[in-house]
Amino acid sequence: MSTFPTSGSKSLLYQLATTPEEVAAFYRKNSDFPGYRDVKGNVEDISFQKDSTIRIWYNNLPIPFGFHRHTAIEIIMPVNEWYDVYSQTECYHIVPGDILIVPPLEMHRIEAPREGSRFIYLLDMGNITDTHAFIGLKPLLNRFIHITSQTHPQVYEEIHALLADMRDVYFSSSEFFELNIYSDIYRIFALIGQDHLKKSDAFVGLNQITRKEYLNRFNSVLNYINEYYSDDLTLEKVAEHSGFSKFHFSRLFKKYTGITFYDYLISKRLQAAEQLLADADLSITEVALRTGFASISTFNRTFKRKKNCTPRDYRMMCRKND
Repeated sequence: MSTFPTSGSKSLLYQLATTPEEVAAFYRKNSDFPGYRDVKGNVEDISFQKDSTIRIWYNNLPIPFGFHRHTAIEIIMPVNEWYDVYSQTECYHIVPGDILIVPPLEMHRIEAPREGSRFIYLLDMGNITDTHAFIGLKPLLNRFIHITSQTHPQVYEEIHALLADMRDVYFSSSEFFELNIYSDIYRIFALIGQDHLKKSDAFVGLNQITRKEYLNRFNSVLNYINEYYSDDLTLEKVAEHSGFSKFHFSRLFKKYTGITFYDYLISKRLQAAEQLLADADLSITEVALRTGFASISTFNRTFKRKKNCTPRDYRMMCRKND
């Protein structure tokens, strides 16, 4: 096991450790890895593999990792022993064979056993998940996904094999390793989406043609929300756009996405607000109004409830990390 120095008191030390027979391959590929995950405040600055937007590493550090978030999607696969990952509302107890997908920008913390190891995949999806091809998957990929042979029996083996392939490609000398890895992750997303459609109550009893029509309607609705989230969107207005009655739309939306229409709308507005708070030189009031909140008090209250900090505190954290 090799221990690397921290970059400062605000950084959390992580070890990149491997079994003896793996040392050469792992260290060669991750030779640029500083050995720690740099977290200031609660925002992690991901150290991707040199000249790429991917990092896959073997971790066996037995210490907890406090609440944090990052822009990358994270996939965790225990090799031996358990690993506990906490969202703000749930605990995901994962064991060898399990797969946990942590969505970008979601707060989470980690508890690790005294002995144990796991592979951690970090991928920057950038704006890819905002494209039309991904719009129908966005509600699924915005929440934690715990995949086991029991929860996803129809797709588990293929997803597990694709993740193993991603790992093998990453630690190979392939010149096109990023392209191969991203093609695998796209396939994983498609499998998750197909599995969700088959199991969703929103599509029970529908034939394949009708199911596809419903999915197209949902994609249209999600595109509509993404474009007009800052407007005065109401359930009635969006239901009319979907072609469903208000009651039918509300029921189907909750079954398909797992959350209500208004919760989804608020989530979209908060994502946009986070971007403006981090990147734009706007007042807090301007950010609130530009993202669809009726007043600064509503914005502050909603942001604090959902993000566990005020908009002002969030902006200060972002600027400290620049």
